Amino acid sequence: MKQLTQNLRTGETALQEVPAPLVRKGCVLIRIHKSLISSGTERMLVKFSQANLLEKARQQPEKVKLAVSKIKSDGLVPAIRTIYNKLDQLIPLGYSNVGTIIAIGEGIQDLKVGDRVISNGPHAEIVCVSRNLVAKVPDHVPDEDAVFTVIASVALQGIRLLSPAIGETVVVTGLGLTGLLTAEILRLNGCRVIGIDPDEQKRAIASKDIITLNPDMTDAEKFVAELTNGMGADGVIITASSRSDSIISQAAHISRKRGKIVLIGVTGLHLNRADFYEKELTFQVSCSYGPGRNDHNYEQKGIDYPLPFARWTENRNFQAILELLSSGSLNVRPLISEIIPLADFKRAYKNISSSKSVAIILDYPKVVSNRSVTRFSDKILAGRKGVTGIIGAGNFTRTTMLPLLKGTELKYIASTDGFSAAELARRYNIPFATSDFQEILNDKEIDLVMITTQHQQHAAMVLESLLAGKHVFVEKPLAIFQAELDEITNVWQKLEPGPVSLTVGYNRRFSPHARKMKLLLKDSLMNVVITVNAGFIPAESWVHDRARGGGRIIGEACHFVDFFIFITGSRIEAVCMNSAGNACETADNASMLLKCENGSTGVINYFSNGNNAYAKERIEVYSLGRTLILDNFRTLTGYGFSPFTKLKTQQDKGHKQQFGRLLEMVKNGGAPLIPFEEIIHTSRVTFAALESLKTFSWVKI
Repeated sequence: MKQLTQNLRTGETALQEVPAPLVRKGCVLIRIHKSLISSGTERMLVKFSQANLLEKARQQPEKVKLAVSKIKSDGLVPAIRTIYNKLDQLIPLGYSNVGTIIAIGEGIQDLKVGDRVISNGPHAEIVCVSRNLVAKVPDHVPDEDAVFTVIASVALQGIRLLSPAIGETVVVTGLGLTGLLTAEILRLNGCRVIGIDPDEQKRAIASKDIITLNPDMTDAEKFVAELTNGMGADGVIITASSRSDSIISQAAHISRKRGKIVLIGVTGLHLNRADFYEKELTFQVSCSYGPGRNDHNYEQKGIDYPLPFARWTENRNFQAILELLSSGSLNVRPLISEIIPLADFKRAYKNISSSKSVAIILDYPKVVSNRSVTRFSDKILAGRKGVTGIIGAGNFTRTTMLPLLKGTELKYIASTDGFSAAELARRYNIPFATSDFQEILNDKEIDLVMITTQHQQHAAMVLESLLAGKHVFVEKPLAIFQAELDEITNVWQKLEPGPVSLTVGYNRRFSPHARKMKLLLKDSLMNVVITVNAGFIPAESWVHDRARGGGRIIGEACHFVDFFIFITGSRIEAVCMNSAGNACETADNASMLLKCENGSTGVINYFSNGNNAYAKERIEVYSLGRTLILDNFRTLTGYGFSPFTKLKTQQDKGHKQQFGRLLEMVKNGGAPLIPFEEIIHTSRVTFAALESLKTFSWVKI
């Protein structure tokens, strides 16, 4: 199928061939009829991508600060590599469409195949969208009207936050697509509407019942004051896109005392306290289509907000717009600039910069490919050893794995949406991209499956891959629940020895620094202190969700448990963990005490409350009057290990060495990279650490 993409580095807008997505639980699969280009949002995105690197930095000063911190902690080369990887990725365009349901996911009861619906899916011939971001279109509402629903809901949510009453005067600043929709819905609400925009053609499109003015020609403050008998506007909704602070300042000046200002668009936000203080103004930023936006439970799990407590949600806003369209109250036809075939997308994106362009509709072909596999290369791998399929096309795959696997026998890459897999297949000359990972498991040429999906999928995919007779690499963690770990152990014990292997991405033990430490320390007793300055991750992130990410102790601290086991050469006998603040399963400010069977001891300090300018990882080992200090896998310093004193490299956490040894083992056989018992033991230690946190006691492994 075809999908529109934007390259943030080159500025290219392209129609790409990508695998069609599969329908997921709680979602519907939609064949798109029409989609609406959001002239403001997409114009801003295209302009940003076409800017040079310096201009991009000027537009995002907060990202520059993060880059400087990364250079200080990780070094210049890794930081530059990360920046270019971020900019070089394709992003999907679009978020307002209408189409027909062609498949229903598990758990969907109130929709059926054949229903015509709107959704917030991208500009693509087929989209998979969760239930709460889909609404059924009334039979007599044509596609050309229904396609406005999602963008009109953005306008509606801003109005709901303003809560205007009948007869109030509301100013809309910026008469682009969202601004014109906002003005029209306000008019339907019984408000007197004043539209401000310097573009004469945009003002001309506005309804005759909407008062418009050119701020370059007319003193807006004086105009509004005269119109309201000196009182000022009851409310201002800003739908303009500008980096200037003058728009927010103007909004304050034209408002009445105790008036409200709502920001839907993008503008400079250096507020003048005096402007707001003297009038006791209220200012609020509107978040997209309404309550539920960016809430995983609402958008992905389909958990609705109770109507008595949240009258209007994203989906209920969609329904409200569709009702306005159905009744004929909201007329969007005057806003349509052009209807353009999808294949002619370049003309559409050329025209969005035109002042004449307000709403451009893309029209989709009636017959589309729904294949879940797309071929990108004619490379032949038959008869070769070490043929590999990757499941997961996220950040780790993009920035770490694929650059190190160049020149290897990669045949497949899979991602749930197909889009990200297609992008990476195209860039790294991988023959096939797919949205169905079963294609990889069913391919007899595949020797090795590498799994880099979100954590909750690891255990099940490992089991399926092992049972399919494949060698398996899985990025940490192996499992996020004890039951998953037990099932993997049971299946492994029933497998015939030899034909398959299991490797977890505990890469740090393969670092040249780790190997040097092991060589210097040998089997001596030691005390190990590992400090991880992990950095803050917002509470709503998936990594903190016990059922998805497992929490950071299970999901990331396992790296350092494995490193400790490798350095000490011993199983861990018992663990005791304490955390700062709330002692919950997803704690990420914790200290883990470890006792080894051989008498060595250690502590892993995993902290998220440190400063990101400080090194992320520091390892100290004390043994027999000697000390080793490893600083961020860049510098290893020895005291008492004459003649060794220092090993200094670019940051090297062992990924390259692990991948190289893994492929060598898959091709030529040999011992597993990490013994299965150690892999399982590492996960058990992290589970025991969480148990210790609950019981306030040592837990034996």
